[in-house]
Amino acid sequence: PNKVRRVLDAIRGMSYEEALMALEFMPYRACDDILKVLYSAAANAKNNYGMNKSKLYISRCWCDEGKLIKRPVARARGRSDVRKKPGNHITMYVKERE
Repeated sequence: PNKVRRVLDAIRGMSYEEALMALEFMPYRACDDILKVLYSAAANAKNNYGMNKSKLYISRCWCDEGKLIKRPVARARGRSDVRKKPGNHITMYVKERE
């Protein structure tokens, strides 16, 4: 979640178009998932609430810890170890500027 929070802190408060451009050119892998969430939030705002996409901005966004996936990994001498792959939950609110 910390790697995602770094990107979310950078785009919080930006307009929809600015955030899209910023996420496209940021060098972080977390940007792809955040981009999907941003597209979804904008589509929900347009279809469910009739908001204009050009007036949208990111009002609130945060990332919480998700489920921890445990995978076995082979180690030396025939032993095994557990690799923990953390997940995350990204939440994003968009509002319309007046």
